[in-house]
Amino acid sequence: MIWIVIVVVAVVLGALWWYVATYNSFVRLRNLVAESWRGVDVQLRRRHDLVPNLVATVERAADYERDTVLAVTQARRRAESVGAAAAIDVAAVGDAEDALTAALGRLGALAEQYPDLGAVRNYEVLQRELGDTEDRIAAARRLYNANVRALNTRIGSVPASVVASLHRVTPAQYFEIGDASVRDVVDVDRLFGDRDDSA
Repeated sequence: MIWIVIVVVAVVLGALWWYVATYNSFVRLRNLVAESWRGVDVQLRRRHDLVPNLVATVERAADYERDTVLAVTQARRRAESVGAAAAIDVAAVGDAEDALTAALGRLGALAEQYPDLGAVRNYEVLQRELGDTEDRIAAARRLYNANVRALNTRIGSVPASVVASLHRVTPAQYFEIGDASVRDVVDVDRLFGDRDDSA
């Protein structure tokens, strides 16, 4: 009889240990997702901070391109406001960043249309900085999405899904941004390569 009690106690303790360990893994994964999102947010803010300087430089060199400059400014404001919302909607942030990327692409295309703009040293420095920031955003996005994948996989795994449903642990959203063809528009080598070759 004592062996039965020992086995029952061992099973209960094992189940309790598993339950606590599973719950703690969800806490850890949610914290990793939140932390990696903060990394994405830092890079997006860095990008947003570069835009006014880039816009001011373009305005000085090509002040007749008001529509393009206005589109970039409005896209930046929208991206900042969506990112600053109390409850972050990752999909909405992605959409806003896509719009900003497209607007920056149009702004970058001005360097090809107006050689004077490409010759402005500050513009080239800002474009390089923007390209570096795009790389940082991509790296932060990969880390965030890897943590989201780990959390979502754990939530969907049996028997951990039981603990997830008991504690209302919901899947996180992946951070998706537009395709590479849109981002390539702001590539510095492409923008300034022809000018450098002809020099």
